[in-house]
Amino acid sequence: MAEKIKENQFDEVGVNPFNAPIPGESLTTSPDTSRAWERPPQYTDEDEAMRAVYMELTNLSTLKELIKLIDDGIPLDEIAQVVLYKGYTEGKYTPDLMLILIEPTIYLLISIADYAQITDYVLYEDEEEDTEESLIPGDNIEPAVMDENEDEDTEEVTERKTKPSEEVMGEGLLSRMKKELPIKIEEATGNQKEEEEK
Repeated sequence: MAEKIKENQFDEVGVNPFNAPIPGESLTTSPDTSRAWERPPQYTDEDEAMRAVYMELTNLSTLKELIKLIDDGIPLDEIAQVVLYKGYTEGKYTPDLMLILIEPTIYLLISIADYAQITDYVLYEDEEEDTEESLIPGDNIEPAVMDENEDEDTEEVTERKTKPSEEVMGEGLLSRMKKELPIKIEEATGNQKEEEEK
């Protein structure tokens, strides 16, 4: 007669679904104790915000950990998500600007991996080469080349797609990356090798 009630998904993980803030509760808190993301953002310009992300990621201690994460196979898109979400929660930029910064941040991470000579980095989870089984029927047809330079080498085209451009990164930041990044990465990887030898 007394059947055991089946546990639901909340009971399994030990969460009370009714113990949550009510809608609009954050609007009743004191303005003195507002969260960082409830105040005006620190950056409203994309270039300034990307410069701040660049400075944060190329800090020597951060860069060492970042190179290790990339080398361990952590997908670059996940690293970018964590970095940008952290900046949002600290009130550096709005959610909209955070989404705009995803592409240049991933290009920055690709550049860091390239300068650190990590060739087998993972761009996103479950990234895989197309196989015959994974292709959609009719998807294996080569598209017509619409460019003026039809004889262009495919390696050059691929390289251009993985290298950041001025329109994505901004002219100032791109030139700064080309000058500073190799030196900073050399310094970070050199210090890592010394610590590993000790």
